[in-house]
Amino acid sequence: MRTMVLHGPRPVESAPLVMEERPVPRPGAHQLLVRVLHCGVCRTDLHVVEGDLVPLRPTIVPGHEVVGTVEQAGPEVHDWVQGEIVGVPWLQGTCGTCAYCLSGRENLCVAKTFTGYSVDGGYADHVVADARYALRLPTGKPDRLAPLLCAGIIGYRALRLSNPPPSGRIGFFGFGGSAHLTLALAARLGFRTVAYSRNPEHLALARRLGAAGAVRTGEAQPTEPDLDAAIVFAPAGEVVLQALRQVKKGATVAIAAIHLSPIPSIDYDRLLFGERRLVSVEANTRADAREFLDLAGRVGLESTVERRPLERANEALVDLKAGRVNGALVLDCAES
Repeated sequence: MRTMVLHGPRPVESAPLVMEERPVPRPGAHQLLVRVLHCGVCRTDLHVVEGDLVPLRPTIVPGHEVVGTVEQAGPEVHDWVQGEIVGVPWLQGTCGTCAYCLSGRENLCVAKTFTGYSVDGGYADHVVADARYALRLPTGKPDRLAPLLCAGIIGYRALRLSNPPPSGRIGFFGFGGSAHLTLALAARLGFRTVAYSRNPEHLALARRLGAAGAVRTGEAQPTEPDLDAAIVFAPAGEVVLQALRQVKKGATVAIAAIHLSPIPSIDYDRLLFGERRLVSVEANTRADAREFLDLAGRVGLESTVERRPLERANEALVDLKAGRVNGALVLDCAES
């Protein structure tokens, strides 16, 4: 099978992923062998490839927004059949026995594992996945469904944790794969949404997706806080301060980033006082994923995508890093 393999983290500009042929793996007792159709290119992949996330293995195949078909099921798998469409997400496994797992907070599990980080992922034409963490997908085009499996799920959890009031005004700081899905969902749920980005194309997409406002960062900002909640998607600590400046008293700023540059010194009296809250978002539970995918199906949520062939994964990561992607990037992984 074809795989794009990382042999140690390096800047994406140096083309660190190498195309390699490997034997097709066999699924274990609780696993599925999945023929990959598409795999989203997520900012977390960028953090894995460049070493912002500490490497867990000497080599890894990235990718965790996987849409494919079941090719073979392990002997203990009874709820998936050959040919079924399946989603393979970031959360690959949890211990099931720690205090977090036992209290319904498996996203905080002390021994959780991740697709494309702990185990080989979907930058390949086949992948094995734990059937207990695989996801059924809503109806839609497979390439447009792929970004739902991390960008969508994490954005949904961040939206919930930002705790906006009904019809509240929510700010989206940074406008990539996750933000565009979350804003579209929030708009359909009746919230007033405002996108903040330095990229005019991103702001134009936000308006098409139903944003009530679009603000180009670096230009004059409103003088008075006008947001009931905010979500920070940009992996930059200084953006957290921008969000805090714009939220009202009692509002929450949720940080939907797995890696963030240092947050500059916070002026407590100006930016946090007034019962403003700052909360991080770590992974997701399977319940989050199923709830989000069910909701996405009911409201007809789809991602805006740009597609690249698997062998151009390095180029895709460079474009993602440079902010040249409007919506989400998806790799075509099925062997031609």
